[in-house]
Amino acid sequence: MAAGRVLVTGASGFIGRTLVPALAEAGYAVRAAARDPATIGSSHGRVEAVLMPDIRSGGVDWNGLVQGCEFVVHLAGIAHASSAIPDADYHAVNCEAVRALAQAARRDGAKRVVYVSSVRAQTGPVADGIIEETTPPGPTDAYGRAKLAGEQALAEALGGAATDWVTLRPVLVYGPSVKGNMAALVKLARLPVPLPLQSLKGRRSILSVDNLASAIVHCLTGAEVSRRVFLVADIAPMRVSEIVAAMRKGLKRPPRLFALPTGPLALAAKLAGMGDAWARLDGDLVVSTEALRESGWQPVVGTSKALADMVRADVTFSSCRFSIRSP
Repeated sequence: MAAGRVLVTGASGFIGRTLVPALAEAGYAVRAAARDPATIGSSHGRVEAVLMPDIRSGGVDWNGLVQGCEFVVHLAGIAHASSAIPDADYHAVNCEAVRALAQAARRDGAKRVVYVSSVRAQTGPVADGIIEETTPPGPTDAYGRAKLAGEQALAEALGGAATDWVTLRPVLVYGPSVKGNMAALVKLARLPVPLPLQSLKGRRSILSVDNLASAIVHCLTGAEVSRRVFLVADIAPMRVSEIVAAMRKGLKRPPRLFALPTGPLALAAKLAGMGDAWARLDGDLVVSTEALRESGWQPVVGTSKALADMVRADVTFSSCRFSIRSP
């Protein structure tokens, strides 16, 4: 018997590709909204692929999508911070579209909306100490400010309504075919040379996409998560050297990492225009997952294994793709 019907926005994205089958396997009927519904592939008869509206244009009409859905998981949005994106675009997509979706869910009588926000709604790319849900929010860029505004819009739109809500603030999410900063580390790990990363001391909380999917499924039900904001991460933070070593283990290679003074490395990164990237590598961003774990959630995979599996999966995919294209 199905656990209920759930709308997933942004279903063809990095997180959605893992979440949709996880929901189907958990017994949910999934309405998977994507810009290209043809990209939604599933062996489950419980998945219905539908067209995602353009949420960049403003005034999004969500009514048809939420109709008949008991639950909503909102993944769609601008997913990364960039100075090239106007503040107004961030606000329209990551705030006002969230408000409109919550209002539509309320009108249709949905039971709960799970909004996937970001740790950047609470802090910048680096932070001192351990971040908790009670840490006062201090976003440092338009992306983070819009995510925080989206959280507030969700709570306002559903305040006093029968429709419930949960907000998740994931840290950096990784998994097969990851992009962004983690993809850059994957490229480094694949290089067949020693790397001067051993001296980097910054600790980072990161999050397997499988663990995030399990957290979302967990938050669809249960009174203990009602109308709350949760940070989401794998349990133990890791240094960059540990991340790369886990990746190289997945490639069946030794770590081959060594230490160099961080001063010259930082200066070289700054001269190369990569000062911000260096700060992320050598700075801390550690969050507590105690609140979510106390609600009953536990990660489904360990960090070292997930990193190794990610690199193996990407290598396998690249090898298959190469063999198909070769004569």
